[in-house]
Amino acid sequence: MSKPLHVVANGGTSIPDDDGVHPSVEQGPQPVPSAFRPETRSEVYEADPGLRHYDRILRATLARMTNGVSPVALARAYVDWAGHLALSPGKQTELAENATRQLWRFWLAAGRGLAGQRAEPLIEPMANDKRFQDEDWDSPPFDQFEQWFLLVQQWWHNATCGVRGVSPHHEAIVTFVARQLLDAWAPSNFLATNPELQRVTREQGGQNLLRGWMNFLDDWEQRVLNKKPRRSERFRPGKEVAVTSGQVVFRNHLIELIQYAPQTEQVHPEPVLVVPAWIMKYYILDLSPHNSLTKYLVEQGHTVFVISWRNPGPTDRDLSMEDYRRSGVMAALEAVRAIVPGHGIHAVGYCLGGTLLAIAAAALARDDQDYLASMSLIAAQTDFTEPGELALYIDTSQVDYLESLMWSQGYLDAGQMAGAFTLLKPTDLLWSRMLHEYFYGERNDKSDLMAWNADATRMPYKMHSEYLQSLFHENRLAQGKYEVGGRPVALTDIRVPIFAVGTAKDHVAPWRSVYKIQLLTDTEVTFLLTSGGHNSGIVTPPGHPRRIYQVSRVSDHDSFVDPDRWRVETPVHQGSWWPRLQAWLAEHSAEPGPAPPLGRREAGYPALLPAPGSYVHQD
Repeated sequence: MSKPLHVVANGGTSIPDDDGVHPSVEQGPQPVPSAFRPETRSEVYEADPGLRHYDRILRATLARMTNGVSPVALARAYVDWAGHLALSPGKQTELAENATRQLWRFWLAAGRGLAGQRAEPLIEPMANDKRFQDEDWDSPPFDQFEQWFLLVQQWWHNATCGVRGVSPHHEAIVTFVARQLLDAWAPSNFLATNPELQRVTREQGGQNLLRGWMNFLDDWEQRVLNKKPRRSERFRPGKEVAVTSGQVVFRNHLIELIQYAPQTEQVHPEPVLVVPAWIMKYYILDLSPHNSLTKYLVEQGHTVFVISWRNPGPTDRDLSMEDYRRSGVMAALEAVRAIVPGHGIHAVGYCLGGTLLAIAAAALARDDQDYLASMSLIAAQTDFTEPGELALYIDTSQVDYLESLMWSQGYLDAGQMAGAFTLLKPTDLLWSRMLHEYFYGERNDKSDLMAWNADATRMPYKMHSEYLQSLFHENRLAQGKYEVGGRPVALTDIRVPIFAVGTAKDHVAPWRSVYKIQLLTDTEVTFLLTSGGHNSGIVTPPGHPRRIYQVSRVSDHDSFVDPDRWRVETPVHQGSWWPRLQAWLAEHSAEPGPAPPLGRREAGYPALLPAPGSYVHQD
């Protein structure tokens, strides 16, 4: 039988308790039923994986549609910018006056051009903008197309920057998106507004457009069928690239360790272990014989070991950063120590491999294990407060979207990573390439570096999630909060000398960020800055015609010099930086002696198969 409702003092109703007494106002507020307490709802959510999976499935689906970009992060940035701009009448007035003034100047210049008068440009392209270099852009109406685009680009830059109250992160996102949208509509991207393209089309009778169409169909087939570019077949690991002689001397589920055969009568006793990034195949440092850093070091009398990472698949989703440290760096160090006993190791880490090496070195120093003779970090970050435009992809919402995408797949696909890097330099990596291949009908001859760049790998869900959260988002390593074995590690514990290399045009590991290793360690640091980008600046063999570098050495007692002042005051040298690294390794090595064997069977490390091994061939 149902209980009667009672009217209470506030005009509502209540249901009597089991004893027939209904709560009254005098009794005060009643406890909230546990099912409605916020903390209890959270406990239910965390305890029910099905509820969390619903959320992740939705986010993963959206992430595939947006190429991993969080619409929530974009919306927050836009609301922050638009809201503060709406509350900034002074900024609005400035923008309105600027638009009126520039529009008036543009129409005056356009009128002079139509009257046959030569007018000085109202605005010049940025120094690194190569889109309007052809002399045909100086003739009307194409000069007006160019000027209008550059003026609009400048206005939007002013509109998205300098609005008081907007967070720097949101300002960077809004500016980045505005530039992306504008670059898509640049007059250089269209046949009707590109005079250079029109001239080439006339001269070739449209054959360039036909070739471009065939290039487009070829690329479309490659993507749909998940095939490698045909031109990449000219550079096959073990055939044309990654051909330095050696043996795989250790293998586990995650790595193959390659030891290279000596090419000198005597070698320095301290071996060199190279830890490459696992975001791509290892042979970036062993390309063709003429530009292989591995071969160069071997020829200079060093015993070189290199880690070749396995390409993870869906079943490897739970591999963690700790797995990569323990089964990667530490397993390789143990193998090298067993094959070349009694000597410290020169450890060299490239990109993400350098970050992992720094973590491993800090853990070794914390635990008083003297495995290393030195550490070299090549284009590798240890502080992530200034990661360049990659920071656009790193906030709480964005990391959650990427984690959901990786959770649904078990890994982050190489194509998804490549798309993110392409958007960082769209003019050079996207629109320029599409213009030349699909409109001019030109195919750049594949180089070994370009073929390597197409030979991509995947990133396991758990590892990449930890990397984004702990390092990029929370910067735990630089703060002494990153844990190894349940205890934090500190880079200040590292006492071996460090050789750090940055590249001037690096958009993956900006050189000013790499430079910060001097602030994070209490040891001798040699810092070298070379021209070029993240990959091209590293692959710089002796005799390279266009490379320069700067280098200096500081001890833990020297005063800090900020990077901009350092760049102005440090002498510039012509040529490759490789001889400087080799000389530094030799300086921190003992006198040369007999070369060690390839592997050491009695120590449990027999030679298994010739280099480059089997993992490098995995798709």
